[in-house]
Amino acid sequence: MDTKALLKKVRKIEIKTRRLSDHIFGGEYHSTFKGRGMTFSEVRQYQFGDDVRSIDWNVTARYNEPYVKVFEEERELTMMLLVDISGSKLFGTTNQFKDEIVTEISATLAFSALQNNDKVGLILFSDHVELFIPPKKGKSHALRIIRELLEFKPSSNKTNIAEALKYLTNVMKKKAIVFVLSDFLDDGYDRTIKIVGNKHDVTGIRVYDEREEHMINLGLVQMLDSETGRVALVNTQSKKVRNAYGDYYRDRVTYFKETFTKAGCGILDCRVDESYVRKLLGYFKRRG
Repeated sequence: MDTKALLKKVRKIEIKTRRLSDHIFGGEYHSTFKGRGMTFSEVRQYQFGDDVRSIDWNVTARYNEPYVKVFEEERELTMMLLVDISGSKLFGTTNQFKDEIVTEISATLAFSALQNNDKVGLILFSDHVELFIPPKKGKSHALRIIRELLEFKPSSNKTNIAEALKYLTNVMKKKAIVFVLSDFLDDGYDRTIKIVGNKHDVTGIRVYDEREEHMINLGLVQMLDSETGRVALVNTQSKKVRNAYGDYYRDRVTYFKETFTKAGCGILDCRVDESYVRKLLGYFKRRG
C-alpha cells in the first residue's frame, strides 16, 4: 500500500471510529472503567442539596459560613491493545476480513480512551511480540496505532497468545485496561491469563467468520494453512474429516471462554458480518 492510499485509509477509519467514540462509546467507556479513586479538587460554599458529610469544618469556622470539599475522580488510566496479527487474520468470506474488523474495534477503543484523557498502547503479536508501542495520549498517537494496524507486516504467521501476555506483564507494572483481540485459535495460555487477570482489567474479544465454524462439503479441496503455510488436499466429503475439524474449532472456542472466565476476565464474540458496535455497547452497558 503506497503512502497516499495508506493515509486515505487511516483517515477513513479515523472518521468512522472517532464518530462512534465521540457519540456512543465515550460515556459508556467512562462509566465502565472507573478511575483509581477520588482526589481533592477544591473548597466551595455550601449549596442546598450538598451532603453535610462533605462540609469542611475548618474553613466553615474560619469564614463563619458553611463550605464543602469537592472531590473529582482520579481518572488517568492506561489501555493496552493486544492484537493478534498472525496469518489467520486474513480470513473472510463476507464483506470484510477479520483484520479489518479488528482494526476498527481497536481504533474505536483507542479514541474512547483518549476522549477520557487515558493513555493507549499497542502490542502486535504472532508467535512472538512483533511490535510494542508504549502508552501515550493524543490524536497523533492514536493515528500511529491505526497506521501500524493497517500496514505492519509480521515476521511470522503463527500464534502464541501466552507469549504476548507474558510480555505485557513485563512492560506494564501498573494496572491497565487490557483488550486482547484475536480469533483465539490457540491454547496453552491458561496459567499466563490467570497472572494477567489478577493484575489487570482484561477483556478477550474473539473476532471470527461464520465459515470458520464448520467445514462445508466441497469434495476434494486444496487448502492452505495460513499460519504454517502448508498446503494439503482435504477430502471435505468425509464426515469424519468435517467432524474432526468441527471438534477442533469448538475445543479452541470453549478453551478461550472457560480460561478467560476462570481468570476473572471478560469475553466478547464479534462475528465479521455482525455489528461490533452493538456488541461493544452491550458489553460496556452490562459492565457499567
